[in-house]
Amino acid sequence: MADELLALVLAGVKTGTCWPVAEGLKGSADGARYVVLDSAGHPRALIESVHLEQKRFDEVDADFARSEGEGDLSLETWRRIHEECFTRQDTYAPDMMLWCERFRLVEVIGDKTAGAR
Repeated sequence: MADELLALVLAGVKTGTCWPVAEGLKGSADGARYVVLDSAGHPRALIESVHLEQKRFDEVDADFARSEGEGDLSLETWRRIHEECFTRQDTYAPDMMLWCERFRLVEVIGDKTAGAR
């Protein structure tokens, strides 16, 4: 799944992410830059946080859901995917607090096909 999400970032489709507030800020802050790794641990992208806010799960709107870039980009699909994910992590509640982050792709790092002949 990590590589699927990375592909969405590299394509410019995924410009948002979220996680439970209970997990903390994970070093995130407006303006912070992060290296995104592929599933093998190789650096693949540099992103920059452009907006970070707390929202309840049931208050996430269609615009933010679309920014996550998954499925058909609808709020309904976002809710289903994230409810399943947070349920597996035993953190789901309809009113759970999330960190909702918007980011921009600054640079693509490396190329899996570079050097291949």
